[in-house]
Amino acid sequence: MTVKARIIQIGNSQGIRIPKSILEQLGFTGEVELEVLPDQLIVRSLHQPRQQWEKYFQTMVEAGDDQLFDDEPFLQTAWEESEWEW
Repeated sequence: MTVKARIIQIGNSQGIRIPKSILEQLGFTGEVELEVLPDQLIVRSLHQPRQQWEKYFQTMVEAGDDQLFDDEPFLQTAWEESEWEW
């Protein structure tokens, strides 16, 4: 999607208004990170989903919480045995 925006005066600075629909689509809230490249400005969210999962998984291992809930192995149904091609 490409959207045009005007550079506007904001106090002693300048900026652009980002439409609410774009912010919602990207999930941008609070602060963002700006990266300047030749002829480009990249705006990234500081929030990175799953960024601390490794730490949480390690905590689970240490607490012994990394076991499967099912005691029995996965059992195939008759349909899966006859119809599914592995």
